[in-house]
Amino acid sequence: MNVPSAAVPLRFAVIGCGSVALAQHIPNIVKSPRMTLHTCVDLSDSVLAECRDVYGATHIRHDYEGAIADPEVDVICLCTTEKLRLPVIALAAKEGKPVYVEKPLATTLEEMREIQRVVHAANIPFCVGHNRRASPAMVDAQRIFRRHMIHPQPCPWRWQRESDLPRLADDGVPSVSVRINDDWHSWKGWVFDKTHAPYGPMLFEMTHFTDVCNWFLDDEPVEVTAVETGMLNVAVIVRYQSGALATIVLANNGTFGYCKELYEFMGNGSYVAVDHMLEVRTAGIEDAPPRKTYPMVQDRHPQLGTEGGVSGWLEKKRAACAEAAAYHDPRLQFTAEPDKGHAHALERFVDQILGKGPEVCGVDASVLATRVSFAAIRSAHEKRPVPLSEI
Repeated sequence: MNVPSAAVPLRFAVIGCGSVALAQHIPNIVKSPRMTLHTCVDLSDSVLAECRDVYGATHIRHDYEGAIADPEVDVICLCTTEKLRLPVIALAAKEGKPVYVEKPLATTLEEMREIQRVVHAANIPFCVGHNRRASPAMVDAQRIFRRHMIHPQPCPWRWQRESDLPRLADDGVPSVSVRINDDWHSWKGWVFDKTHAPYGPMLFEMTHFTDVCNWFLDDEPVEVTAVETGMLNVAVIVRYQSGALATIVLANNGTFGYCKELYEFMGNGSYVAVDHMLEVRTAGIEDAPPRKTYPMVQDRHPQLGTEGGVSGWLEKKRAACAEAAAYHDPRLQFTAEPDKGHAHALERFVDQILGKGPEVCGVDASVLATRVSFAAIRSAHEKRPVPLSEI
């Protein structure tokens, strides 16, 4: 493909303008001086009218083929459900156009492999929406953790009870704990439609978290063991080539009144936590800050919780929940959301397209995360550990 000029904003066509596109990608494209909302594609006339009248889309249409073929379109942002991925990606690849696609990459292993083949053959810039990789808190935490795993600095106060402790093969090998607190009452109806989402949150949510574990550990997953009690309570253990373990607990009977995501990384006598992408805490790493907080987005209560971080967010959240109860409008509970990296991922993808930055989350990384999720699905169904070589 021809590399566009950095002096001219890249013209995006957003294909599939549902909730994710309208909540994140379309507003983020409009706000960026390096992107232009050229075309919006959807089946709904009312949605397309909103894209034109509220967000200023230059063109609206029902067919994705015409949008991809349009010589004025530089980049495709694919936000359809995962039922429509391969035909759009294949057509964009044929036109040599970069693609940003939401996750999961596909609902079958066969389609996922074909997408991987198509992208490699066309050699187009390609990014999958594992947006946690672009969250400022996650970026800092991953950098701190990887640096310590590669170049560990002995902690001067680490207590070694006896001087002649035995050497252990797994000394320093990391472990990861991921806890997800979600509330299934907030889910849309398509989640329960097996023809649309045959694997439920074990695929459409789990790939976020398997990707984070792969990214932080920088290791090859080799075996997955999973237990589920239906759609709502899931536990997954991923074993890696080095012996590292990642444990993911997905609890969907929780509450939006508390932080959704907690990531804990341990290795080489250290600890790094990312709490809801609001703060990063460390211990046992002498040159890392013990605590750092991160800005929130769409804060309706800037006068509350001014200390930031988890405690500041909880104060804002309690006020928002009280408003939601008082006005009988559950939507009012949302305020001061953590920065999960959506806008940053698009900006970094622009850098990648322009040849000014590295790959953000390419097809191979997404395929690996998706394979781990499919291994977890098979493990839970067959009640046995599943080697990744089977997937």
